[in-house]
Amino acid sequence: MYERYYGFRHAPFNITPDPRFLFFSEQHREAYDHLLYGVRERKGFIQLTGEVGTGKTTLCRAFLERLGDGYSTALILHPVMTGTQMLRTILTELHLEAPRERLGCLERLNEFLLNQLEAGRDVLLVIDEAQDLTPDLLEEVRLLSNLETDQRKLLQIILVGQPELRQVLNSRKLRQLRQRITVRYHLSPLTFHETEHYIEHRLTVAGAHLDGLFTRPALRRIHRYSGGIPRLINAICDKTLLCGYVTERDRLGFRQVGRAIRELEGRIR
Repeated sequence: MYERYYGFRHAPFNITPDPRFLFFSEQHREAYDHLLYGVRERKGFIQLTGEVGTGKTTLCRAFLERLGDGYSTALILHPVMTGTQMLRTILTELHLEAPRERLGCLERLNEFLLNQLEAGRDVLLVIDEAQDLTPDLLEEVRLLSNLETDQRKLLQIILVGQPELRQVLNSRKLRQLRQRITVRYHLSPLTFHETEHYIEHRLTVAGAHLDGLFTRPALRRIHRYSGGIPRLINAICDKTLLCGYVTERDRLGFRQVGRAIRELEGRIR
């Protein structure tokens, strides 16, 4: 509703993980570099964690888009499934026919991995929301890393999840998997200055031509309420822009953010 009023080409604060709007804070750049290093050096297992809404999925989508043609990738977004279902999902993501039986799936996957090796391509599996994987399923994931030649791993795996993933992996039952994870990074919330630049970045990508749309007090209130979590920042800014549109305000201040917060919390007068 407010895009035309403020001159945006796109809605700037959608909560969907759109790689076009990826903001590289210092730590997001470090996380990206960790992913790139782990994949290019074929480290096998990579772990990326962070609180809900810190941008893990957006970062991974952007990373996959920028990998180039030398990789075949499979992305699993909802890993609550059985071991056989996971194998069939991986094959489907790799655009392969998935046999119904587990052994057939493993044979098909191994054949594909060897063919990709011969063609000079790497295969990458990304599992999002990995904290929801059961210990048994995580053990299945570890066994997939046993698909290898004498020289290299045939499948690289990125586990992406909330901080609970680290607690799950610390269990004694999963010590073999934990020992194989050699690249780790944890995303923390944005600082105030990063929040300020994050909002400015998204407004610019959306096509904004207004300087200082959010006042400094507004930005501080947004950061204080959101705690620097990008998803919450998006929700507050989106609602604040709507409030500004309804009241026909060209600058959004402390009061407009307060109204947006009340509406988000359901405290509507």
